[in-house]
Amino acid sequence: MIAYPSPLADNLEEQERLITNHIDLVKRIAHHLITRLPAHTEIDDLVQSGMMGLLEAAGKYDPSHGASFSTFAGIRIRGAMLDEVRRHDWTPRSVHKKNRQVSEAIREIEAETGRHAESREIAARLDISLDDYYQILRDSAGCKLFSLDEPIDETMQTKQIPNEDAILPERAFSDHQFREELTNALERLPERERMALSLYYERDLNLREIGEVLGVSESRVCQIHGQALARLRTDINR
Repeated sequence: MIAYPSPLADNLEEQERLITNHIDLVKRIAHHLITRLPAHTEIDDLVQSGMMGLLEAAGKYDPSHGASFSTFAGIRIRGAMLDEVRRHDWTPRSVHKKNRQVSEAIREIEAETGRHAESREIAARLDISLDDYYQILRDSAGCKLFSLDEPIDETMQTKQIPNEDAILPERAFSDHQFREELTNALERLPERERMALSLYYERDLNLREIGEVLGVSESRVCQIHGQALARLRTDINR
């Protein structure tokens, strides 16, 4: 894998400016996440870990790649916060197993039909009700531990502390090849799913606000978000 050094790597003054101007972004993201994280999560811990993500983003940001610093840093900050959550909590193995089953069903349906898999088709392939499928999506979006590069492998064991060498989507964003694959996968999403992710990750809207934009309920936004993540992971792992 080729490393692409940041043009800001040696510009400490510009890094300091970016950090100073985006401290409020760390706080906004922390308050945005805290309501959907385990009850024992401390806001101060999120802010502290988010600041580490901001420092890392300032040192690795490359404006020539097109993404604004706010978008780039936002992903880094969220990633650092979720890493902090992972150190103290874990998602039940059953959630990961169901996520893999959803991704495999999407892969099979889209290979057979040549178009985006629909919710009813995925539920039918899994031999579950549509309501049960939507619950899987809610669990997936709510656990905040969804990894795009997680292998579709029924023998994989979910550990409390992830392997530090594993490439998570937030951490891998600075990698040129992964960023390119992720960008292409985002462009291939159905319009509503692409818009939901954009509003959530770039505009930093909450589920209620996204629901108002899309004209759907908060619960439906959570389902759309979960399905978009499942579709992204399936696309990137092709």
